[in-house]
Amino acid sequence: MTTSLKRLIFSAASIIVALMSVSISQAQQPLSADSLPQAWSYTSDRLQEIPGGSNDHWWSRFSDPTLDSLIVLGIERNYDLKIASRRQEMARAAMNQARATWYPTIGLSAGWTAAQSSGANNRGAKSSIPSESYFNAGLNASWEIDIFGKIASGVKAKKAQYNATRAEYAGAMVSMTAQIASTYFTLRSQQRQLQVAKAHCESQMKIVNIAKARYEASLASKLDVAQAWQTYYTTASTIPMLVSSIHASINSLGILIGEFPPEAARMLAQPGPLPNWKINVNTGVPADLLRRRPDIVEAEMQLAAAAANLGVAKKDFLPTLTIEGSIGTAARRLDNLFGSDSFTWSVAPTLSWTLFDGFARKYSVVSAREEMQSAIDSYNLSVLNAVGETESALSTYDASLRHIDLTQQLCVQNQEALRLAIERYKDSLSPMTDVVNAQVNALAGETQLIEAQASALTSLVSLYEALGGGIDPQ
Repeated sequence: MTTSLKRLIFSAASIIVALMSVSISQAQQPLSADSLPQAWSYTSDRLQEIPGGSNDHWWSRFSDPTLDSLIVLGIERNYDLKIASRRQEMARAAMNQARATWYPTIGLSAGWTAAQSSGANNRGAKSSIPSESYFNAGLNASWEIDIFGKIASGVKAKKAQYNATRAEYAGAMVSMTAQIASTYFTLRSQQRQLQVAKAHCESQMKIVNIAKARYEASLASKLDVAQAWQTYYTTASTIPMLVSSIHASINSLGILIGEFPPEAARMLAQPGPLPNWKINVNTGVPADLLRRRPDIVEAEMQLAAAAANLGVAKKDFLPTLTIEGSIGTAARRLDNLFGSDSFTWSVAPTLSWTLFDGFARKYSVVSAREEMQSAIDSYNLSVLNAVGETESALSTYDASLRHIDLTQQLCVQNQEALRLAIERYKDSLSPMTDVVNAQVNALAGETQLIEAQASALTSLVSLYEALGGGIDPQ
Protein backbone atom coordinates (compact mmCIF):
# COMPACT_ATOMS: atom_id res chain seq x y z
CA MET A 1 0.00 0.00 0.00
CA THR A 2 1.50 3.36 -0.99
CA THR A 3 2.04 6.16 1.51
CA SER A 4 -0.45 8.46 -0.23
CA LEU A 5 -3.16 5.79 -0.15
CA LYS A 6 -2.54 5.24 3.56
CA ARG A 7 -2.88 8.95 4.23
CA LEU A 8 -6.12 9.07 2.26
CA ILE A 9 -7.59 6.15 4.21
CA PHE A 10 -6.71 7.54 7.63
CA SER A 11 -7.83 11.06 6.70
CA ALA A 12 -11.24 9.73 5.67
CA ALA A 13 -11.41 7.65 8.83
CA SER A 14 -10.66 10.72 10.94
CA ILE A 15 -13.50 12.62 9.28
CA ILE A 16 -15.96 9.78 9.95
CA VAL A 17 -14.85 9.46 13.57
CA ALA A 18 -15.39 13.20 14.01
CA LEU A 19 -18.89 12.89 12.58
CA MET A 20 -19.63 9.97 14.89
CA SER A 21 -18.53 11.89 17.96
CA VAL A 22 -21.36 14.41 17.52
CA SER A 23 -23.44 14.29 20.70
CA ILE A 24 -26.98 13.02 20.64
CA SER A 25 -28.03 15.92 22.83
CA GLN A 26 -30.56 16.96 20.19
CA ALA A 27 -32.60 13.94 21.15
CA GLN A 28 -35.17 14.17 23.90
CA GLN A 29 -33.36 13.36 27.14
CA PRO A 30 -34.85 10.90 29.62
CA LEU A 31 -36.24 12.10 32.91
CA SER A 32 -33.82 12.44 35.82
CA ALA A 33 -34.25 12.56 39.57
CA ASP A 34 -33.98 16.34 39.49
CA SER A 35 -37.05 16.62 37.27
CA LEU A 36 -39.26 14.52 39.57
CA PRO A 37 -41.42 16.03 42.33
CA GLN A 38 -39.66 16.53 45.66
CA ALA A 39 -42.55 14.92 47.57
CA TRP A 40 -45.81 13.11 46.98
CA SER A 41 -48.71 15.42 46.30
CA TYR A 42 -50.96 13.22 48.42
CA THR A 43 -50.00 13.07 52.10
CA SER A 44 -51.84 11.68 55.10
CA ASP A 45 -51.17 11.08 58.77
CA ARG A 46 -52.05 7.43 58.11
CA LEU A 47 -49.09 7.03 55.75
CA GLN A 48 -46.18 8.09 57.88
CA GLU A 49 -42.67 7.28 56.79
CA ILE A 50 -40.86 4.75 58.95
CA PRO A 51 -37.32 5.90 59.82
CA GLY A 52 -34.88 3.40 58.37
CA GLY A 53 -37.75 1.25 57.16
CA SER A 54 -37.46 -1.16 54.27
CA ASN A 55 -39.98 -2.91 52.06
CA ASP A 56 -37.84 -6.00 51.54
CA HIS A 57 -40.06 -9.05 52.07
CA TRP A 58 -42.95 -6.66 52.60
CA TRP A 59 -45.42 -9.53 52.85
CA SER A 60 -43.91 -10.56 56.20
CA ARG A 61 -45.32 -7.38 57.72
CA PHE A 62 -48.81 -8.91 57.57
CA SER A 63 -47.67 -11.55 60.10
CA ASP A 64 -49.53 -14.32 58.27
CA PRO A 65 -47.59 -17.63 58.15
CA THR A 66 -49.84 -19.02 55.41
CA LEU A 67 -49.14 -16.03 53.17
CA ASP A 68 -45.42 -16.37 53.85
CA SER A 69 -45.54 -20.04 52.85
CA LEU A 70 -47.47 -19.29 49.66
CA ILE A 71 -44.95 -16.67 48.54
CA VAL A 72 -42.03 -19.00 49.29
CA LEU A 73 -43.69 -21.67 47.13
CA GLY A 74 -44.36 -19.09 44.42
CA ILE A 75 -40.72 -18.02 44.34
CA GLU A 76 -39.68 -21.67 43.99
CA ARG A 77 -42.33 -22.94 41.57
CA ASN A 78 -44.08 -20.09 39.74
CA TYR A 79 -43.72 -20.74 36.00
CA ASP A 80 -43.86 -17.09 34.93
CA LEU A 81 -40.90 -16.50 37.23
CA LYS A 82 -39.08 -19.51 35.79
CA ILE A 83 -39.65 -18.21 32.25
CA ALA A 84 -38.23 -14.82 33.24
CA SER A 85 -35.22 -16.61 34.76
CA ARG A 86 -34.68 -18.50 31.49
CA ARG A 87 -34.73 -15.24 29.55
CA GLN A 88 -32.15 -13.86 31.96
CA GLU A 89 -29.85 -16.83 31.37
CA MET A 90 -30.28 -16.54 27.60
CA ALA A 91 -29.31 -12.88 27.78
CA ARG A 92 -26.27 -13.79 29.90
CA ALA A 93 -25.22 -16.33 27.25
CA ALA A 94 -25.69 -13.73 24.49
CA MET A 95 -23.50 -11.28 26.44
CA ASN A 96 -20.75 -13.87 26.84
CA GLN A 97 -21.08 -14.75 23.17
CA ALA A 98 -20.52 -11.09 22.27
CA ARG A 99 -17.47 -11.00 24.55
CA ALA A 100 -16.04 -13.99 22.68
CA THR A 101 -15.49 -11.77 19.61
CA TRP A 102 -12.56 -10.17 21.47
CA TYR A 103 -10.59 -13.35 20.88
CA PRO A 104 -9.26 -14.89 17.67
CA THR A 105 -10.96 -17.77 15.92
CA ILE A 106 -8.64 -20.77 15.65
CA GLY A 107 -9.24 -23.88 13.56
CA LEU A 108 -7.46 -27.16 12.94
CA SER A 109 -7.27 -28.90 9.57
CA ALA A 110 -5.65 -32.09 8.33
CA GLY A 111 -5.99 -34.07 5.13
CA TRP A 112 -4.58 -35.78 2.08
CA THR A 113 -4.67 -34.25 -1.39
CA ALA A 114 -4.44 -35.90 -4.83
CA ALA A 115 -5.33 -34.27 -8.16
CA GLN A 116 -5.15 -34.79 -11.91
CA SER A 117 -4.92 -32.16 -14.67
CA SER A 118 -6.77 -32.50 -17.97
CA GLY A 119 -4.60 -33.17 -21.01
CA ALA A 120 -7.29 -31.94 -23.38
CA ASN A 121 -6.70 -28.36 -22.34
CA ASN A 122 -3.35 -28.32 -24.13
CA ARG A 123 -2.79 -28.07 -27.90
CA GLY A 124 -2.71 -31.48 -29.41
CA ALA A 125 -4.06 -34.64 -27.88
CA LYS A 126 -2.30 -35.47 -24.65
CA SER A 127 -3.16 -37.77 -21.82
CA SER A 128 -4.19 -36.54 -18.42
CA ILE A 129 -1.43 -35.42 -16.11
CA PRO A 130 -1.71 -36.75 -12.56
CA SER A 131 -0.11 -34.70 -9.81
CA GLU A 132 1.66 -36.21 -6.90
CA SER A 133 -0.38 -36.59 -3.71
CA TYR A 134 0.64 -35.11 -0.38
CA PHE A 135 -0.40 -34.91 3.25
CA ASN A 136 -1.06 -31.67 5.15
CA ALA A 137 -1.96 -30.52 8.65
CA GLY A 138 -2.06 -27.15 10.31
CA LEU A 139 -3.74 -24.40 12.34
CA ASN A 140 -5.48 -21.34 10.92
CA ALA A 141 -6.57 -18.25 12.80
CA SER A 142 -8.62 -15.12 12.15
CA TRP A 143 -8.68 -12.11 14.45
CA GLU A 144 -10.61 -8.87 13.99
CA ILE A 145 -8.77 -5.97 15.63
CA ASP A 146 -11.26 -3.62 17.34
CA ILE A 147 -9.58 -0.38 16.28
CA PHE A 148 -12.70 1.81 16.37
CA GLY A 149 -14.59 0.07 19.21
CA LYS A 150 -17.27 -1.67 17.16
CA ILE A 151 -16.90 -4.90 19.10
CA ALA A 152 -16.84 -3.00 22.40
CA SER A 153 -20.12 -1.29 21.51
CA GLY A 154 -21.69 -4.64 20.65
CA VAL A 155 -20.59 -6.09 24.00
CA LYS A 156 -21.94 -3.02 25.77
CA ALA A 157 -25.32 -3.47 24.07
CA LYS A 158 -25.54 -7.14 25.08
CA LYS A 159 -24.55 -6.31 28.65
CA ALA A 160 -27.29 -3.68 28.86
CA GLN A 161 -29.81 -6.17 27.49
CA TYR A 162 -28.68 -8.69 30.10
CA ASN A 163 -29.18 -6.12 32.86
CA ALA A 164 -32.62 -5.40 31.40
CA THR A 165 -33.57 -9.07 31.77
CA ARG A 166 -32.36 -8.98 35.38
CA ALA A 167 -34.70 -6.07 36.01
CA GLU A 168 -37.44 -7.93 34.15
CA TYR A 169 -36.95 -10.87 36.51
CA ALA A 170 -37.22 -8.56 39.52
CA GLY A 171 -40.40 -7.09 38.02
CA ALA A 172 -41.84 -10.58 37.57
CA MET A 173 -40.99 -11.27 41.22
CA VAL A 174 -42.80 -8.12 42.37
CA SER A 175 -45.83 -8.89 40.22
CA MET A 176 -45.99 -12.53 41.32
CA THR A 177 -45.77 -11.77 45.05
CA ALA A 178 -48.39 -9.03 44.68
CA GLN A 179 -50.76 -11.38 42.82
CA ILE A 180 -50.37 -14.07 45.47
CA ALA A 181 -51.03 -11.61 48.30
CA SER A 182 -54.03 -9.99 46.59
CA THR A 183 -55.61 -13.34 45.68
CA TYR A 184 -54.97 -14.65 49.19
CA PHE A 185 -56.69 -11.66 50.77
CA THR A 186 -59.62 -12.06 48.39
CA LEU A 187 -59.89 -15.73 49.38
CA ARG A 188 -59.89 -14.93 53.09
CA SER A 189 -62.58 -12.27 52.60
CA GLN A 190 -64.73 -14.73 50.63
CA GLN A 191 -64.37 -17.36 53.33
CA ARG A 192 -65.31 -14.77 55.96
CA GLN A 193 -68.35 -13.70 53.92
CA LEU A 194 -69.41 -17.35 53.73
CA GLN A 195 -69.19 -17.64 57.51
CA VAL A 196 -71.23 -14.45 57.93
CA ALA A 197 -73.87 -15.65 55.47
CA LYS A 198 -74.24 -18.97 57.29
CA ALA A 199 -74.47 -17.20 60.65
CA HIS A 200 -77.19 -14.88 59.34
CA CYS A 201 -79.06 -17.86 57.92
CA GLU A 202 -79.16 -19.35 61.42
CA SER A 203 -80.36 -16.11 62.99
CA GLN A 204 -82.91 -15.58 60.23
CA MET A 205 -84.25 -19.10 60.76
CA LYS A 206 -84.92 -18.12 64.37
CA ILE A 207 -87.02 -15.20 63.09
CA VAL A 208 -88.90 -17.66 60.84
CA ASN A 209 -89.69 -19.81 63.85
CA ILE A 210 -90.84 -16.75 65.83
CA ALA A 211 -93.11 -15.68 62.97
CA LYS A 212 -94.55 -19.20 62.66
CA ALA A 213 -95.22 -19.37 66.41
CA ARG A 214 -96.96 -15.99 66.36
CA TYR A 215 -98.99 -17.04 63.32
CA GLU A 216 -100.08 -20.27 65.00
CA ALA A 217 -101.05 -18.24 68.06
CA SER A 218 -103.07 -15.89 65.81
CA LEU A 219 -100.82 -12.98 66.80
CA ALA A 220 -99.48 -12.40 63.27
CA SER A 221 -100.57 -12.94 59.70
CA LYS A 222 -99.16 -15.53 57.31
CA LEU A 223 -97.54 -12.64 55.46
CA ASP A 224 -95.06 -12.31 58.33
CA VAL A 225 -94.05 -15.95 57.87
CA ALA A 226 -93.65 -15.50 54.11
CA GLN A 227 -91.51 -12.38 54.58
CA ALA A 228 -89.31 -14.18 57.11
CA TRP A 229 -88.81 -17.09 54.70
CA GLN A 230 -88.12 -14.64 51.88
CA THR A 231 -85.26 -13.06 53.85
CA TYR A 232 -83.86 -16.45 54.76
CA TYR A 233 -83.80 -17.78 51.20
CA THR A 234 -82.34 -14.55 49.88
CA THR A 235 -79.37 -15.01 52.19
CA ALA A 236 -79.11 -18.77 51.59
CA SER A 237 -79.03 -18.25 47.82
CA THR A 238 -75.73 -16.34 48.12
CA ILE A 239 -73.92 -19.31 49.68
CA PRO A 240 -73.43 -21.45 46.51
CA MET A 241 -71.88 -18.55 44.61
CA LEU A 242 -69.59 -17.76 47.55
CA VAL A 243 -68.46 -21.40 47.58
CA SER A 244 -67.79 -21.22 43.85
CA SER A 245 -65.79 -18.00 44.26
CA ILE A 246 -63.72 -19.63 47.01
CA HIS A 247 -62.87 -22.55 44.74
CA ALA A 248 -61.89 -20.16 41.94
CA SER A 249 -59.58 -18.20 44.26
CA ILE A 250 -57.95 -21.41 45.51
CA ASN A 251 -57.39 -22.53 41.93
CA SER A 252 -55.84 -19.16 41.06
CA LEU A 253 -53.48 -19.43 44.01
CA GLY A 254 -52.62 -22.97 42.95
CA ILE A 255 -51.54 -21.71 39.53
CA LEU A 256 -49.44 -18.97 41.11
CA ILE A 257 -47.59 -21.41 43.36
CA GLY A 258 -47.32 -24.16 40.73
CA GLU A 259 -49.72 -26.60 42.41
CA PHE A 260 -52.75 -28.47 41.12
CA PRO A 261 -56.16 -27.59 42.66
CA PRO A 262 -56.44 -30.57 45.07
CA GLU A 263 -53.08 -29.78 46.70
CA ALA A 264 -53.89 -26.07 46.88
CA ALA A 265 -57.28 -26.85 48.42
CA ARG A 266 -55.63 -28.91 51.18
CA MET A 267 -53.51 -25.89 52.04
CA LEU A 268 -56.22 -23.20 51.85
CA ALA A 269 -59.65 -24.75 52.38
CA GLN A 270 -59.58 -24.04 56.11
CA PRO A 271 -60.82 -20.44 56.67
CA GLY A 272 -58.47 -17.98 58.28
CA PRO A 273 -58.73 -14.40 59.53
CA LEU A 274 -57.86 -11.36 57.47
CA PRO A 275 -54.47 -9.91 58.47
CA ASN A 276 -54.09 -6.47 59.98
CA TRP A 277 -54.74 -3.81 57.35
CA LYS A 278 -53.38 -0.84 59.32
CA ILE A 279 -49.71 -0.67 58.41
CA ASN A 280 -47.55 2.42 58.10
CA VAL A 281 -45.77 2.54 54.76
CA ASN A 282 -42.31 3.85 54.00
CA THR A 283 -43.11 5.76 50.82
CA GLY A 284 -39.82 7.64 50.56
CA VAL A 285 -39.62 10.28 47.84
CA PRO A 286 -40.58 10.02 44.15
CA ALA A 287 -36.93 9.89 43.07
CA ASP A 288 -36.56 6.56 44.93
CA LEU A 289 -38.67 4.95 42.22
CA LEU A 290 -35.79 5.35 39.74
CA ARG A 291 -33.81 2.68 41.57
CA ARG A 292 -36.59 0.66 43.21
CA ARG A 293 -39.03 0.10 40.35
CA PRO A 294 -37.82 -2.83 38.22
CA ASP A 295 -39.74 -1.60 35.17
CA ILE A 296 -37.88 1.73 35.29
CA VAL A 297 -34.55 -0.03 35.66
CA GLU A 298 -35.46 -2.29 32.74
CA ALA A 299 -36.43 0.69 30.59
CA GLU A 300 -33.14 2.37 31.50
CA MET A 301 -31.15 -0.71 30.47
CA GLN A 302 -33.12 -0.98 27.21
CA LEU A 303 -32.22 2.64 26.53
CA ALA A 304 -28.54 1.90 27.16
CA ALA A 305 -28.73 -1.07 24.79
CA ALA A 306 -30.37 1.07 22.08
CA ALA A 307 -27.67 3.73 22.47
CA ALA A 308 -24.96 1.07 22.14
CA ASN A 309 -26.65 -0.37 19.04
CA LEU A 310 -26.64 3.12 17.53
CA GLY A 311 -22.89 3.24 18.12
CA VAL A 312 -22.49 -0.11 16.37
CA ALA A 313 -24.51 1.12 13.39
CA LYS A 314 -22.38 4.26 13.11
CA LYS A 315 -19.13 2.32 13.27
CA ASP A 316 -20.15 0.24 10.28
CA PHE A 317 -18.93 3.24 8.24
CA LEU A 318 -15.36 2.62 9.43
CA PRO A 319 -12.76 0.19 8.05
CA THR A 320 -12.32 -3.28 9.50
CA LEU A 321 -8.86 -4.69 10.19
CA THR A 322 -8.62 -8.47 10.20
CA ILE A 323 -5.52 -10.58 10.62
CA GLU A 324 -5.62 -13.96 8.90
CA GLY A 325 -2.85 -16.42 9.65
CA SER A 326 -1.99 -20.08 9.40
CA ILE A 327 0.78 -22.44 10.36
CA GLY A 328 1.08 -26.03 9.31
CA THR A 329 3.02 -28.74 7.55
CA ALA A 330 2.82 -30.53 4.21
CA ALA A 331 4.72 -33.48 2.79
CA ARG A 332 4.36 -36.14 0.12
CA ARG A 333 5.04 -38.88 2.61
CA LEU A 334 3.32 -39.21 5.94
CA ASP A 335 6.61 -39.90 7.80
CA ASN A 336 8.01 -36.58 6.55
CA LEU A 337 4.99 -34.56 7.67
CA PHE A 338 6.73 -33.14 10.75
CA GLY A 339 10.18 -32.74 9.31
CA SER A 340 12.03 -29.44 9.62
CA ASP A 341 11.61 -28.68 5.92
CA SER A 342 7.87 -29.37 5.75
CA PHE A 343 6.53 -26.46 7.82
CA THR A 344 4.49 -23.70 6.17
CA TRP A 345 3.09 -20.43 7.48
CA SER A 346 1.34 -17.30 6.30
CA VAL A 347 0.18 -13.96 7.77
CA ALA A 348 -2.27 -11.73 5.91
CA PRO A 349 -3.44 -8.50 7.58
CA THR A 350 -6.49 -7.22 5.68
CA LEU A 351 -8.02 -3.76 5.85
CA SER A 352 -11.52 -3.80 4.37
CA TRP A 353 -13.67 -0.74 3.93
CA THR A 354 -17.08 -0.64 2.32
CA LEU A 355 -17.27 2.59 0.32
CA PHE A 356 -20.78 2.23 -1.10
CA ASP A 357 -23.64 -0.14 -0.28
CA GLY A 358 -26.67 1.62 -1.70
CA PHE A 359 -27.12 3.71 1.51
CA ALA A 360 -27.93 0.57 3.55
CA ARG A 361 -25.70 1.69 6.43
CA LYS A 362 -27.22 5.16 6.37
CA TYR A 363 -30.71 3.81 6.89
CA SER A 364 -29.42 1.37 9.49
CA VAL A 365 -28.22 4.37 11.50
CA VAL A 366 -31.59 6.08 11.03
CA SER A 367 -33.37 2.96 12.26
CA ALA A 368 -31.05 2.63 15.27
CA ARG A 369 -31.52 6.31 16.15
CA GLU A 370 -35.31 5.97 16.04
CA GLU A 371 -35.06 2.85 18.18
CA MET A 372 -33.10 4.86 20.74
CA GLN A 373 -35.68 7.67 20.64
CA SER A 374 -38.39 5.08 21.22
CA ALA A 375 -36.42 3.73 24.20
CA ILE A 376 -36.19 7.28 25.61
CA ASP A 377 -39.94 7.73 25.27
CA SER A 378 -40.53 4.33 26.88
CA TYR A 379 -38.29 5.26 29.81
CA ASN A 380 -40.03 8.59 30.36
CA LEU A 381 -43.42 6.90 30.16
CA SER A 382 -42.32 4.30 32.73
CA VAL A 383 -41.30 7.04 35.15
CA LEU A 384 -44.56 8.95 34.70
CA ASN A 385 -46.61 5.77 35.13
CA ALA A 386 -44.67 4.89 38.28
CA VAL A 387 -45.32 8.26 39.90
CA GLY A 388 -48.97 8.22 38.87
CA GLU A 389 -49.55 4.66 40.11
CA THR A 390 -47.94 5.46 43.45
CA GLU A 391 -49.99 8.64 43.92
CA SER A 392 -53.19 6.70 43.13
CA ALA A 393 -52.22 3.85 45.45
CA LEU A 394 -51.53 6.26 48.31
CA SER A 395 -54.94 7.88 47.87
CA THR A 396 -56.76 4.56 47.54
CA TYR A 397 -55.21 3.04 50.64
CA ASP A 398 -56.03 6.07 52.79
CA ALA A 399 -59.59 6.14 51.46
CA SER A 400 -59.94 2.43 52.25
CA LEU A 401 -58.95 3.03 55.86
CA ARG A 402 -61.49 5.83 56.24
CA HIS A 403 -64.12 3.62 54.58
CA ILE A 404 -63.47 0.87 57.14
CA ASP A 405 -63.85 3.28 60.07
CA LEU A 406 -67.23 4.50 58.84
CA THR A 407 -68.45 1.01 57.91
CA GLN A 408 -67.61 -0.27 61.39
CA GLN A 409 -69.85 2.45 62.87
CA LEU A 410 -72.54 1.46 60.37
CA CYS A 411 -72.40 -2.18 61.49
CA VAL A 412 -72.76 -1.17 65.13
CA GLN A 413 -75.92 0.80 64.32
CA ASN A 414 -77.28 -2.00 62.11
CA GLN A 415 -76.97 -4.51 64.95
CA GLU A 416 -78.68 -2.11 67.34
CA ALA A 417 -81.50 -1.52 64.87
CA LEU A 418 -81.95 -5.28 64.37
CA ARG A 419 -82.11 -5.91 68.11
CA LEU A 420 -84.73 -3.20 68.62
CA ALA A 421 -86.79 -4.33 65.62
CA ILE A 422 -86.94 -7.93 66.94
CA GLU A 423 -87.94 -6.80 70.43
CA ARG A 424 -90.65 -4.52 69.10
CA TYR A 425 -91.94 -7.28 66.81
CA LYS A 426 -92.18 -9.71 69.71
CA ASP A 427 -94.17 -7.09 71.62
CA SER A 428 -96.38 -6.46 68.55
CA LEU A 429 -95.16 -2.87 68.40
CA SER A 430 -93.70 -3.03 64.85
CA PRO A 431 -94.40 -5.03 61.70
CA MET A 432 -92.29 -7.83 60.24
CA THR A 433 -91.06 -5.48 57.52
CA ASP A 434 -88.99 -3.61 60.12
CA VAL A 435 -87.29 -6.86 61.13
CA VAL A 436 -86.73 -7.86 57.49
CA ASN A 437 -85.19 -4.48 56.64
CA ALA A 438 -82.98 -4.63 59.73
CA GLN A 439 -81.81 -8.15 58.81
CA VAL A 440 -80.98 -7.13 55.24
CA ASN A 441 -79.12 -4.04 56.45
CA ALA A 442 -77.17 -6.01 59.04
CA LEU A 443 -76.02 -8.60 56.51
CA ALA A 444 -75.19 -5.93 53.93
CA GLY A 445 -73.22 -3.94 56.49
CA GLU A 446 -71.12 -6.90 57.62
CA THR A 447 -70.46 -7.93 54.02
CA GLN A 448 -69.50 -4.37 53.18
CA LEU A 449 -67.10 -4.27 56.13
CA ILE A 450 -65.38 -7.49 55.07
CA GLU A 451 -65.06 -6.22 51.51
CA ALA A 452 -63.69 -2.90 52.78
CA GLN A 453 -61.08 -4.68 54.88
CA ALA A 454 -60.06 -6.85 51.93
CA SER A 455 -59.97 -3.77 49.72
CA ALA A 456 -57.64 -2.03 52.16
CA LEU A 457 -55.31 -5.03 52.11
CA THR A 458 -55.28 -5.28 48.31
CA SER A 459 -54.76 -1.53 47.97
CA LEU A 460 -51.86 -1.82 50.39
CA VAL A 461 -50.41 -4.56 48.17
CA SER A 462 -50.89 -2.28 45.16
CA LEU A 463 -49.02 0.45 47.03
CA TYR A 464 -46.10 -1.85 47.76
CA GLU A 465 -46.11 -2.93 44.12
CA ALA A 466 -46.19 0.70 42.93
CA LEU A 467 -43.23 1.47 45.20
CA GLY A 468 -41.24 -1.30 43.54
CA GLY A 469 -41.87 -4.01 46.11
CA GLY A 470 -38.56 -3.39 47.80
CA ILE A 471 -36.87 -6.04 45.62
CA ASP A 472 -33.47 -4.96 44.36
CA PRO A 473 -33.26 -5.72 40.61
CA GLN A 474 -29.47 -6.01 40.92
